[in-house]
This record gives sequence, structure tokens and C-alpha cells, in this order.
Amino acid sequence: MTGGTELPDQIRQFAIAEVRLGRAKPFGPGTARSAIDKHPVTTSLLATALGLEGDEQADLRHHGGADKAIHAYSAEHYPKWAHDLPEAATQFRTGGFGENLVVEGATEADLCLGDRWRVGNALLEVSQGRQPCWKLNIRFDVPDMARRVQATGRSGWYFRVIEPGHIKAGDHASLEERPAPDWPLTRVTELFYKDRLNRPALIAFVALPGLPESWRTLAERRLRSGEVENWDSRLNAPREALA
Repeated sequence: MTGGTELPDQIRQFAIAEVRLGRAKPFGPGTARSAIDKHPVTTSLLATALGLEGDEQADLRHHGGADKAIHAYSAEHYPKWAHDLPEAATQFRTGGFGENLVVEGATEADLCLGDRWRVGNALLEVSQGRQPCWKLNIRFDVPDMARRVQATGRSGWYFRVIEPGHIKAGDHASLEERPAPDWPLTRVTELFYKDRLNRPALIAFVALPGLPESWRTLAERRLRSGEVENWDSRLNAPREALA
């Protein structure tokens, strides 16, 4: 593996503690809308190519779609956030990051790009980590929350739905395929946000099958230009959202 980073021993099972759905509605003091406020559901839900039945996204340019069908977040991160930001500790509870699946027993270090997990009778594929945006700043009332999420790598991740099926709280996820064991999500975070112009790693990343087109384009642009893109518009809330 390029760069000599030691890989963790990835797990092969984890649990779904909660399944959550949300509807798009006004968000924050400005004109923004969001479906980040998702609530737990106890019934079994159908996972389709575009997400969980009954779930919504407000900004379809940046959220939803086949590559971001289902968002998962590790329950293990919430106590860490409460420790880091004690003034906002009461806000760090499951569902805070707008996840569809609250995961117990796994973090970004334990899942690799392209992993295929059987959850209920659905087959899900790890498509990408979440790139945090400014809505988290408003959600938690922490002005630099998105930057903190990016820096720590506690971002959560997205699944594609390879085989539609039903998922419910209490299901266990079992690993069926791991085509890219050298690419845990933590390595992608390291490449995107820290070791950002590591050419051998970028070349290896671009060669991975099944990458979302936006990620492949980002890596190819860095290889061509030798420059890193500006993240300000993603991480800083626009004026109309704060009005």
C-alpha cells in the first residue's frame, strides 16, 4: 500500500441500532430546506436504488441518488463529539447527523470502498464517505462543525443498494465481498483532506472500480493541476442560509 499507512483489521459484522427517515422542511433561520431531521422507525422498510422508502432529501444536487442512497453513521462517534464540544453535548445523540442507519460495532476504519454488506435481505455497497457541508454548522449551532467533521474523519458513509430488500432496526450486517481491502474509508479521508497531492495514492484511487463520478473527477483534477480544490462553499454557510 502506498504511503506505508498501517491498515486496521476490518470487521465483518456490525449491527443496525436504528433506522431513520426524514421529510424535507425549512431549515435554520434562512431560506434553506433540509431532511436532516430524521426520526426512528420500528417497522421494516424497503431499501431501493434511490434510498429507503419514505425518506426524502431536500437538495437533490448534493444529496440522494444511487451513490448516496442510504447514509450510515457510527453510534461510537457521539460520545467523542460530546467530549470535544461539551457546550453542545446534549445535541450529540443518535440521528444528529441525519443518518438513515445508526450503526453499532463499526466506524469508517472498519469499512472499505466497494464493500458489499447483507443487511436484512438487502445487499448494500459502500460507495463513499460523506463530505460534510455547512448545514452541520447550523444543525449543531457550532460555526465550524463541518470543518471539524472533515478533520476528524467522523463523517459517516453512504451505501448504494445493489439488491433491494427490507431493513429494520436490530438487523445485523454481514460482509459478503471486499474487493478493495487496501481502501478503508479512513484512507480516503487521509488522501482527500491531509495527504492531498500524493500522486501514487491518487493514481491508485482513480483506478478503483465503482467510484462515484464526482470522486473520480476530483482526483483526476488534482493529478492534472497539482492543486487542491477550494472547500469554502461546502463548509461555510451562505449568507441566505443565515438570514
